[in-house]
Amino acid sequence: MSEAVKNIFRFILFILLQVYVLNKVPHLHRFITPYLYFLFIIWLPFSVSRQWLMLIGFITGLTLDYFIMTPGLHAAACTLIAYVRPFLINILTPKDSSEFNYREPSPAAMRWAPYAVYVFVLTSLHHTYLVLLEWMSFGTFTGFIIKVIATTAISLLLIFTIELLFPRKLKFKTNVA
Repeated sequence: MSEAVKNIFRFILFILLQVYVLNKVPHLHRFITPYLYFLFIIWLPFSVSRQWLMLIGFITGLTLDYFIMTPGLHAAACTLIAYVRPFLINILTPKDSSEFNYREPSPAAMRWAPYAVYVFVLTSLHHTYLVLLEWMSFGTFTGFIIKVIATTAISLLLIFTIELLFPRKLKFKTNVA
């Protein structure tokens, strides 16, 4: 399966999972909202340029905004993590290309500790910005902090559970000219 088809399939899968499963699950608490759709942006290949990442992030968020009728909240949060992602990858991946020859972020490619930091930072950033935009007109600061922590914790739990239950078969980069 080509990389473009695989990523289109992932996009559709994550949006449908978010809209028809995670958004329909009765809330455990008013502060806990599970989000998983942005994992599509986190799993995009390393080779995607920043401009394409930002466009893909915007489209991903806008698609979810369309389904759940939010006015650009998810588009803004996804565009933000798409912008930050290359900086974070540059910091967390080895500079020596002989040690690093995978095509996309994963625990196998980055090792568990850097991958966990990568996912934690992008998830925290996404949820903080999303909750900030939601709570800008109402709510208390304590409620804001609790919702960010609870939403981030449940999303990280889902992400790491998916990584452990469904390991991805990764392809190596090749040096063919």
